Amino acid sequence: MAFRPTIGLEIHAELRTKTKMFCNSKNDPDETRPNVNVCPICLAHPGTLPVVNREAVRHILRIGTAIGGSIADYTEFDRKSYFYPDIPKGYQISQYEHPLVSGGTLAGVAVTRVHLEEDTARSSHEGGKSVVDFNRAGVPLMELVTEPVIHDAETAGKFARELQLLLRTLGAGNANLEKGEMRIEANISVSRDDRFGTKVEVKNLNSFRSVERAIAFEVARQSACIDAGGTVVQETRGWDETKQETFAQRLKEGSADYRYFPEPDIPKFILSEIPEFSHETLEASLPELPWERRSRYAAAYGLKEADVAYVAAAGDRAAFFDAVAGALGENPDLVRLAANYLITDLGGIYAKQESERWDALDAEAFAKLIRMTAAGDLSSRGAKDTLAILVEQGGDPESIATEHGLIQVNDPEALGKVVETVIAQEPSAVAEYRTGKEAALQYLLGKAMKESRGAGNPQQFRELLAEKLKR
Repeated sequence: MAFRPTIGLEIHAELRTKTKMFCNSKNDPDETRPNVNVCPICLAHPGTLPVVNREAVRHILRIGTAIGGSIADYTEFDRKSYFYPDIPKGYQISQYEHPLVSGGTLAGVAVTRVHLEEDTARSSHEGGKSVVDFNRAGVPLMELVTEPVIHDAETAGKFARELQLLLRTLGAGNANLEKGEMRIEANISVSRDDRFGTKVEVKNLNSFRSVERAIAFEVARQSACIDAGGTVVQETRGWDETKQETFAQRLKEGSADYRYFPEPDIPKFILSEIPEFSHETLEASLPELPWERRSRYAAAYGLKEADVAYVAAAGDRAAFFDAVAGALGENPDLVRLAANYLITDLGGIYAKQESERWDALDAEAFAKLIRMTAAGDLSSRGAKDTLAILVEQGGDPESIATEHGLIQVNDPEALGKVVETVIAQEPSAVAEYRTGKEAALQYLLGKAMKESRGAGNPQQFRELLAEKLKR
């Protein structure tokens, strides 16, 4: 009987606030100088007291509202004890029994809880010594825990991507994995029935691809271990990106090891007594959510699922698309054409540049390019060439196309002269077509497009060729 994987995710994401979680030190993830955004509170000097960051709490509650979670009435913070050099107090202020959010669903995966805690400092080890940068110590950190209801790596990756998009949509965080602003841990077990196997936690997953590959590797490793008569050990493992495999780090701690107890220096909260945290206020503050946007694109414009997913996968990309759709009068046919050029051509340009600059391109100019293409003023090739220049230099697409000779020729007389030239130059292809070889017509069409330097209307060329070759 095949093994059945069971996967749960624990995801941490730094929240976007002006100051840290319990003090007024600056929250700046782009600071490169070590130990400048620090104060006696986040350095855990004796006698200092934490004060809760209101905006961080609001971020968590908006996330909970967006996923349909239950917002706590009573909540409190707890001390989670462990002793690492990057924890100056010897404990982390977190939440245990009374999280801010319980339940909810995202990307079809049930969520257990979403709570708030403080981040640790950053340790680095090089040249035989270890150093600690406390700039990150005390930064507001969301922790989201899913139910163990994921059974394949693809679903886990999809969930993590959707959470990143939600955080960015809500303005709650940048969630850049490569900067450590979003950190994913996977709890993985395998069994031959519906019971849970021995859980192994995998850390150091700094890309969505790593999440999927680490889960696939760990499922295979655990399955092979059991098949060989071995026993899976409950432990924490890391992911080696170079070797594409997990490796043992330490035995996995349980909740009792952290000796949780209520944080005595922070008061308990009754959230229902805070008007801005009411369900109505939180719900009214939400923008269009990613799944709502995807549904709108499919319903309003008839976009294919893959096209919808691409356009809606980034907030600035979706904002540009919405601006273009508005400039096109929400015409479904024009919007679908715009989506095609945005995904295939504009997206291709940005992929080569390794940078998406959606706010640098004028949506009105892009919309005009689409209208010119739909009207036949630009061929597909002409539109691509005009777009490349538009991205590089800006300006007006009609002026660009005119200046570079990219305006499509629709004059029957001019096109007819090109066709006559091609027929005279290609007697063999003409003879083949007249003997029934349809492929010869496509060859002649290509020659006509080349003769016109890509400016001729291909449909008119085809019709003129077919007409003249009947004679």
